[in-house]
Amino acid sequence: MTVEILPKRQLGDTGLLVSSLGLGTVKFGRNSGVKYPSSFKLPNDDAVRNIIAMCKERGVNLIDTAPAYGHSEERLGQLLTDRKDWLICTKVGEEFDSSGSYFDFSAKHTKHSIERSLKRLRSDYLDIVLVHSDGNDMDIIEKTDCFETLQRLKEEGLIRAFGMSTKTAEGGLATLKHSDMAMVMYNSSYADEESVIDYARSHRKGIFVKKALNSGHAVSGSQNEEDPVKTNLEFIYSHAGVSSVIIGSINTVHMSHNIDAAISAQTTSY
Repeated sequence: MTVEILPKRQLGDTGLLVSSLGLGTVKFGRNSGVKYPSSFKLPNDDAVRNIIAMCKERGVNLIDTAPAYGHSEERLGQLLTDRKDWLICTKVGEEFDSSGSYFDFSAKHTKHSIERSLKRLRSDYLDIVLVHSDGNDMDIIEKTDCFETLQRLKEEGLIRAFGMSTKTAEGGLATLKHSDMAMVMYNSSYADEESVIDYARSHRKGIFVKKALNSGHAVSGSQNEEDPVKTNLEFIYSHAGVSSVIIGSINTVHMSHNIDAAISAQTTSY
């Protein structure tokens, strides 16, 4: 039986080819303080290995993680035995502990965060680093030296591309003017940041889409649609400026369905 493989797309002008669907890994390391419609237990190592192996077989080469995702980075460092086959996107700026999230965008903390991620992921480079915005996108860009620090680290070869996971259209547009890419929220019920995707397309910048399924609410709340995953992905992929959509799962059946829907949605969209 032939296995359908996800197509890859250019990540702006970075030279990186990313799978059109990426594996989000917040659920690999954190199950508190999250906004999913139902609670869940963290998957064990065998379950994570199975998800990673299935994703690789289906053409996924992009993994998204972050220091704020609990033990996600450490687990990936332990369980990814074929680092060269993956493009890893991690983040800086947000930390998470028992008291909740807190943020630090200083040069000192940014450098520390990168060095820590390299150790946790057992790698000597990071493919993509995004600033984990606290919602004050413009202040991060204009009043901190976070972007300048990431640019220096890129020049030193520690990271290959950088940008920000933004919360506003204004911040997304400013991010694209000062970096390689942005991660934006975009789905069939939220298109406020579509102008960022338009700008990225015309200026050869990369775009990752987060919350494509509205943190699972688009699926759990659907009553009439035959496949809300495919419906949302068709909407997203119809916009040519999208490089990849990040969706997480702790279940190989669900993730396989997401991949099938992504392949079908792109066939429909073009």
